[in-house]
Amino acid sequence: MSQSESVVTLSRADAPTAESSSPPPRSAHSVVLSGSVIMLISMMLVNLFNFAYNVVMARVLGPGEFGHINAAVTILLMASCVSLAFQLVCTKFVARNEGAAGKAAVFHTLLGKAWIASLALAAVLFLAQKPIASYLNLPSPWMMGVLAAGIAVYAPLGVKRGAMQGVCAFPRLGGNFVLEAFTRFVVGAGLVLAGYGALGAVGAISASVIAAYFLPRVPLQLRVKGETAQPPAFAEAVQAIVFFVGQVVINNIDILLVKHFFPSDPAGVYAAVAQIGRLLYFASWFGVVNAMFPVTAAAKEKHHKAHGIGLPLVLVLAISIVFVVIAALFPHLIMGVIFGSRFVETGWLLALYATATGLYSLSVVFIAYEMSRRIANTGWLQLMFSAALVVGIGLFHGSLREVILVRIVLMAILLTLVAVPFVRKHAREPLVEAAA
Repeated sequence: MSQSESVVTLSRADAPTAESSSPPPRSAHSVVLSGSVIMLISMMLVNLFNFAYNVVMARVLGPGEFGHINAAVTILLMASCVSLAFQLVCTKFVARNEGAAGKAAVFHTLLGKAWIASLALAAVLFLAQKPIASYLNLPSPWMMGVLAAGIAVYAPLGVKRGAMQGVCAFPRLGGNFVLEAFTRFVVGAGLVLAGYGALGAVGAISASVIAAYFLPRVPLQLRVKGETAQPPAFAEAVQAIVFFVGQVVINNIDILLVKHFFPSDPAGVYAAVAQIGRLLYFASWFGVVNAMFPVTAAAKEKHHKAHGIGLPLVLVLAISIVFVVIAALFPHLIMGVIFGSRFVETGWLLALYATATGLYSLSVVFIAYEMSRRIANTGWLQLMFSAALVVGIGLFHGSLREVILVRIVLMAILLTLVAVPFVRKHAREPLVEAAA
């Protein structure tokens, strides 16, 4: 046997061994489940630092000042529709590109556009700080001016998170959220205890966003250059903006309206209830939907068949049920331990708010799944309900309980409208395949 034949024979003999040593591709369920676990653990740490931040703010400053801080936080969350839109589009197109150069090109293209959008939004907030502060009954317009510094980097932060999410770098993505919450707590507690009050707390919010933009860096595969990428379709960007405008309005507009309609102390109590109730949404969105989205976006159309949505629905439903039960059984304990005795008398407000949030969280699983696969009209439907929420609270705000009941009714209708057509459509698919 010649030397060349020996090499060929040896390589052929080694081929099965090398092939068997390569790790098998992970299933979609495995990626979603492991990603959900990582993100849920990260969100537990985020919530821990957020609790610590809220405890210091509430106990040191009281309901009135706590309401001022949460008004500023809500403005930031309202602005997050732009950041989250960039994140979703970046996630979707990074996941769809197979090569590292293509993924990196999407990241760099969207990053430049995000800086333009974010700086423009920050400039608008800075110039309009006085009328906004007057509408929200804030003690100083500089609270909005300081907040503008954080908003200036918020959209680029969304692109960075979308890139990490698109390559399923969930440990790095989760660490980024934890870093933001940790920075907000440490800087905020330090400034408030030093005597800077609500203005110092808002400064900590901006500092946390800036820190999260710089650390940690995106994975190495997203830093390569030299390839151009086809920019995301305009319809994709519009869909993302519409979805997140509706999302941030539904999650936050009630706090701003209550801040306007009610005195400072009850508005502060409502903000505290909303802080706890929204933990359910954050756990569902960041812990479950964030893991589902890149997997379903990357799946081929021929493997559609409602692939990847069953497990997220079960997880969100389970989280919602547990959360509502705990909120119903121990509302005084939860509010007292976290915020202090001045926030205890909330009655059923916490359980009701959690119910509304659970209904909405389930709706978002359906909406996000459809968006990951195609241009979905459900985002426009959600936007209509966000407008209906503004009108509903504007008409019915005789008490804090009445405000939350408006949320429950509208969120129950929204869930029905997005779930029933989806179930009917995918229930017919096996019948159509069988007939074919």
